[in-house]
Amino acid sequence: MKTDLMFDYVVLGGGIVGVSTALSLITKHPDKRILLVEKEESFAQHQTGHNSGVIHAGVYYEPGSLKAKFCREGLTETIKFCLLHKIPYQQCGKLLVATNDTELKRMKELYERCKSNDIEVEILNEKTLNEIEPNISGIGALLVKSTGIVNYKLITKKMLEQFESLGGMFLLNTKIINLKEDEDKIQIITSNETFSSRYLVCCAGLMADRIAKLLKIKINFQIVPFRGEYFKLPEKHNNLVKHLIYPIPDPTLPFLGVHLTKMIDGSITVGPNAVLGFKREGYSQFNFSLKDTLQLLSFKGFHKVLMRNFKSGLYEMKNSIFKRGYLKEVQKYSPSVKLNDLQPYPAGIRAQAVLDDGTLVHDFLFAESRRSIHVCNAPSPAATSAIPIGKYITDKATEAYNKLT
Repeated sequence: MKTDLMFDYVVLGGGIVGVSTALSLITKHPDKRILLVEKEESFAQHQTGHNSGVIHAGVYYEPGSLKAKFCREGLTETIKFCLLHKIPYQQCGKLLVATNDTELKRMKELYERCKSNDIEVEILNEKTLNEIEPNISGIGALLVKSTGIVNYKLITKKMLEQFESLGGMFLLNTKIINLKEDEDKIQIITSNETFSSRYLVCCAGLMADRIAKLLKIKINFQIVPFRGEYFKLPEKHNNLVKHLIYPIPDPTLPFLGVHLTKMIDGSITVGPNAVLGFKREGYSQFNFSLKDTLQLLSFKGFHKVLMRNFKSGLYEMKNSIFKRGYLKEVQKYSPSVKLNDLQPYPAGIRAQAVLDDGTLVHDFLFAESRRSIHVCNAPSPAATSAIPIGKYITDKATEAYNKLT
């Protein structure tokens, strides 16, 4: 590629959000030169390729939030995309299981939130729960029938094929070294070459804060990686449950808790927990990056969030080290699962934006310069919501681009 080559739009990041955005841009602007850049040797290598494959319905999200809006639209759009391109999916439904009176009360509060978010939901008593899921123990449950499962790497691959067929270009193995914005363009300096764009869209996930800082954008957050460890049940347990089985979440804790997830290949996974990561892209059992750790320790927001969640953090760490503690979380609602059933499965890393004051950002977060927009926080359900997020970013980018010309 020539170093003086100019694009209309360049999208950084080859996860499902970046690929969806690139596809949305070229669909809206077929006459524009659009480039998608990914630093890995293939697409969907990070959060997209390390999640549970759930098509979320939006049970937990604050009514009126971007999360709630994108998730509701995303479920419909994801299924529509799967049908159009013959990608396997199942709407197996989700059960949120209450195992004690406290959880039963929280369950009823979640029911009201579902209604506020226009999600079809049914309350089950203990008898009905036992009838439809005899291997699950609980005193009540919420049934959300619209929740589904899919392979998001397959969706990303099909989106990329569509993007390329419409004239979109992409680069792999291309790491961003620096970005320089001037009056006329953004210069993109990579490990391989240098090129320019009239407008830049950054969907950098775990590296979102670092990419924004290359353009000297003032941000008040940092990405803190949380490692989610999973296990897989042996094949003999593939028919253990018919639905996805989730606990009733504790609203004082930032994550949802360990759940049983039916996968689109027929297997069942258990997880995830949520432990602090000392390497942003560390998926193996032992992970450490001096650069990532030093940046984490020097961030004042990290110390504040650590103190606020110290007890729960220690509990998660203990369960990470001692598998029996992890098992106990599962046996609350699935007592038939035994210790030797917890077989190894790849971990995931959640890119969690944390503000300087220690607040965890739970909704989508964006930052902008004159010629760029950055997706700074794209929490779950980002994969479910990728199509409406891509359209939203396209509208924002188009509006900004048109003001420049």
